[in-house]
Amino acid sequence: MAAATVADPRQRDPAWLGRAFWIGAGVALLVPLLGVTEFRPWILFEARGLQVTGRFLASMLPPAMSAEFLALVAREAWRTIAIATAGLSLGLALAVPLTLVSTRALSISALSGDMARGPFVLRLAVRGTMILLRSVPELVWALLFVRVVGLGPTAGVLAIALTYAGMLGKVYGEILESGDAHAARTLLGNGSTRLQAFCYGLLPQNAAELTSYTVFRWECAIRSSVVLGFVGAGGLGQQLDNSMKMFNGGEVTTILLVFVALVAIADRASAWLRRIID
Repeated sequence: MAAATVADPRQRDPAWLGRAFWIGAGVALLVPLLGVTEFRPWILFEARGLQVTGRFLASMLPPAMSAEFLALVAREAWRTIAIATAGLSLGLALAVPLTLVSTRALSISALSGDMARGPFVLRLAVRGTMILLRSVPELVWALLFVRVVGLGPTAGVLAIALTYAGMLGKVYGEILESGDAHAARTLLGNGSTRLQAFCYGLLPQNAAELTSYTVFRWECAIRSSVVLGFVGAGGLGQQLDNSMKMFNGGEVTTILLVFVALVAIADRASAWLRRIID
C-alpha cells in the first residue's frame, strides 16, 4: 500500500526533472567561475591564516572609548549621514524628472497606441543616460570628483548623487509601470500634465513601495559614504582608513560599531515610514 502511494504519479512533483536540470546547470557553471576567481576559502583555516586572524581580532579589543575619540567619531558619523542624505536628495532631484520622461505609463503620445517617434527617441536617450549613471560605481565617480573639487565631502555627495540618480530612476520607472496605470492614463487623456498624472494617478497606489525603496537606498548611501571615505571623501570612512593605517584596532572596532548603529537606525526608519504610509 505504501509503495503504491509513493509510486502514484499524483504524489510526485511533476517539475522535479526541470528543477534538477537547472540545479545541475548552475553547479556546472559555478565550478569554473570559482576556479577563475581563485576562490580558496580553506586558506583561512591554515595555521598561518589562523594566527594572523587571531592577532587581528585581539588588536580590536577593547574598543576605543576615550571621550576625545568618541567626540571625533560622533562628528564624523554626523558628516557621514549628511553626505548620504545630501547625495541621495540630489540624486532624487535628478531621478524624478528622469522617471517622468522615461516611464511609458506617463507618455501622452502613447495614449492612442504606439508612441510617437520623437518621444520614443527621447525616452531611449533618457534611459541610456540612466544606464550610464548607474554603470559607473560611486567609488569611480568619487575618484574623478576628488581630482576636480579636491578632498572632502563634496566629492562624496556628487558621486552618490550621480550613481543613485540612475538607480532610483530605473527602479522608480519599473515600480510605476508594474502598477495599474488606468488612473494616470485617464488623467492624461483629460488634459493633465505628466506631473499631475504622476501625483494623482500613480503615486497614491505606489507610495509605500517607492518610499521603502528610497529609504533602502538611503541606507545604501550611508554604506557607500563610508567606502568613499577611503578615497578622501570624508566621514567615517576616512577616519576608519586612518585608524587602520595606524594599526589601531580599538578605534576600528568603535567605528564599526557606530556604523552598525547607523544602519540599524536606517532600518528602523524604513519600518516606521512603511507603517505610517500603510
